[in-house]
Amino acid sequence: MRTDHRPYWMRRLQTAYHLWWQRHFLEPQFDHVGEGLETAPPWRVEVIGENIRLGNHCHLRPYRFNPILFCTWPNGDARGRIEVGDHVLITPGVRIMSARQITLGDNVMLGSNVILSDSDWHEIYDRTSAPGDGAPITLGDNVWIGERSTVLKGVSIGENSIIGAGSVVTHDIPANVVAAGCPARVVKALDPAQGMITRAKMFEDPARLEQETQDIYKYLMRDNTLMKWLRVKLAPTQKD
Repeated sequence: MRTDHRPYWMRRLQTAYHLWWQRHFLEPQFDHVGEGLETAPPWRVEVIGENIRLGNHCHLRPYRFNPILFCTWPNGDARGRIEVGDHVLITPGVRIMSARQITLGDNVMLGSNVILSDSDWHEIYDRTSAPGDGAPITLGDNVWIGERSTVLKGVSIGENSIIGAGSVVTHDIPANVVAAGCPARVVKALDPAQGMITRAKMFEDPARLEQETQDIYKYLMRDNTLMKWLRVKLAPTQKD
């Protein structure tokens, strides 16, 4: 439906169920989860392997047919690692796959269907040997990776930099630039003197943020009723 017809109380009930599911089934799969994790819905987040850690106030936003994947893989006597900083946003379809190490700084944003992969996953000449050659990936604080971009092994992206949608990043990108293309190249410099407002600002007062969010939903759903929701479920019209 183009509009959410649920009554406000129904939304609150569903949110409570998501939080219960997250705490009982999703969070135990990580080695560490900071405070304020939000997932919607949590069962669309797939976690494979150990050494996966999330910082504070991470927002994971999978979609019905577009889950989020965290995967670490054995590499000889070691195993890949994924370290996610504070206030990170990860949107539908993101895949983070490590046989070495992938580090996301604070306030990083990953657009839909972004791929971070720190290994080749097979040897060039021996295709039965895995995970192949690899090197760590590091995204600095406040990096923004555009939709459907791919970041490959050994890449480091400096703080505040933006990677344009659909890019393939094969080499290091410096701080405070916009890069795009295949392979990604710097196309514009940013001016750090202007200052950066990062996602951390949203969480300066978490209680206030939660109250403001609920006030918005209350207003948007003020005319929703159970009977209207049932009617839309059973007999939707073009206006719904």
